[in-house]
Amino acid sequence: MRILLLCSSFNGLTQRAWLELRRAGHDVSIELALSEQVMLEAAQLAKPDLVICPFLKEKVPSRLWRTQRTIIIHPGPPGDRGPSSLDWAILDGEPEWGVTALQAVEEMDAGPIWGYRTFPMPAEPPRKSALYNGPVADAAVELVLEVAAKATDPSFVPAPLDYNRPEVRGRLRPAMRHADRQFSWSEPTDAVLRRVRAADGSPGGRATLCDLPVRVFDVYRGPALSGPPGTVAGRREDAVLVHTGDGTVWVGHLRRDEPGALKLPAATVLGEHLSAAGEVSGYSEITYDRGERVGVVSFDFYNGAMSTDQCRRLSAALRYAAAQDTRVLVVRGGEVFSNGIHLNVIEAARHPEMEAWMNINAINQVCREIIKCTGQLVVTSLGGNAGAGGVMMGLGADRVLIREGVVLNPHYRTMGLFGSELWTYVLPRRVGASAARRLTRDALPIGAPEAVMLGLADEALAGPRLEFERAVLAEAERLAQDPGYERMLAAKRTAREQDERRKPLDAYRVEELAEMSRDMFDDRHAFRAAREGFVHKRKPEATPEHLAAHRELLGGSGTPITTASHM
Repeated sequence: MRILLLCSSFNGLTQRAWLELRRAGHDVSIELALSEQVMLEAAQLAKPDLVICPFLKEKVPSRLWRTQRTIIIHPGPPGDRGPSSLDWAILDGEPEWGVTALQAVEEMDAGPIWGYRTFPMPAEPPRKSALYNGPVADAAVELVLEVAAKATDPSFVPAPLDYNRPEVRGRLRPAMRHADRQFSWSEPTDAVLRRVRAADGSPGGRATLCDLPVRVFDVYRGPALSGPPGTVAGRREDAVLVHTGDGTVWVGHLRRDEPGALKLPAATVLGEHLSAAGEVSGYSEITYDRGERVGVVSFDFYNGAMSTDQCRRLSAALRYAAAQDTRVLVVRGGEVFSNGIHLNVIEAARHPEMEAWMNINAINQVCREIIKCTGQLVVTSLGGNAGAGGVMMGLGADRVLIREGVVLNPHYRTMGLFGSELWTYVLPRRVGASAARRLTRDALPIGAPEAVMLGLADEALAGPRLEFERAVLAEAERLAQDPGYERMLAAKRTAREQDERRKPLDAYRVEELAEMSRDMFDDRHAFRAAREGFVHKRKPEATPEHLAAHRELLGGSGTPITTASHM
């Protein structure tokens, strides 16, 4: 079928839906729902058999849904209605939640139901972003494929919304207000966690800290210490430990509650207010766990953004791990594997271009540590999405394992950068020079199956993240005990020595940085405007050129261009 995806942004869920529908053989076009007129014109241009809205904040124009079958993917179970579904589900401690595919009608979220999925909610309050990118996205993608299949069945009739049916357990909920996001540090730790995580990553829980009105993000349960609620008990790396009514919480990120303020590491926002706060243990974004044969460096950076300081700490951890006498090193990311340099920290710096330069040099060192680890086999564990330099960082390993459902964006073009992270070495090494050019030029997402087909990854493993991580560890142990381990390690060393003689890593780095200096300091490809638009969440004026152009390139097969041309 010809399918039009209407979305508020081409986010991770929309990218997954786009990939899965094309993999199923459909012709899929994308349009950002920037206005009623844009949506109507997109439908006229695409002439779709079906319109699907996997992530849409705007109301679908009646002229569209009356003439085109238009399906909304709503992040709530049947009967749930309203724009703050996930926020309320977390705040109210719902034991079960779901996703519903429903047909657009005049009243929002009240149309007939095409299908639904439900899933159990974790006992510990999840971050809204983790819930959305995890079970919600998994269920939504299943529903998108189900909707496409049902749309080809002339006998299918969607079920009207009927609150008398036992599966229709949701209800109409109002949009969450500022007052609903407010909390007091004197509340119990559980209540603080739930309030903040229901608003993470946007718009954040509202509170006052160090006499500053702030939005609070990225919180974790701290030790059971006593102290005046709302006072800072200490700091660790970029996080601060804050007393609650019955304990403490670690706060990783804050944003001053004022127009134009950016979400930043908590210690950066509080600045001089932390002059008396001492260093305390119990929190770290980076850990090293050593077994008899396998060592694991784990890092979990909020939203996958890696600042200069974070990169330096990760480089030190990798050097330490590489110096151990283990046989395999696993490099494992968090909810998001990595999205490369930290654009918010860069934008907030006194000299953003200089901070960007320091940041790219620091992340280059991380990539270098992975590539130059020749005393062990290195396995990258891609359990979460990755973009730009985060993808390239993972490609430096000997074996790249990716979780099914993960989306990679191996390009820099949309941010106006040539890119570094030694990508001109690691990407062609894996996919070939011509495919590397296409991936970075087309700037399109790649799913796990495509990543394996292209050679970006060696194997895709199924299951939720914890199950995936166990499977990666099992594979690392298998490698460590493989009878041919010494032969594989020797071949790795030989290949690295040959590559270094042919062209040193420093030569790749210098060439990339020469291009990056022109992008960062001369702004030849509008990096400054792209960065500002990203960090301030500015609404684009049109569907990005690379997505709009791709619409015209689709053939009848629906096969991804990058994969088709590589094969």
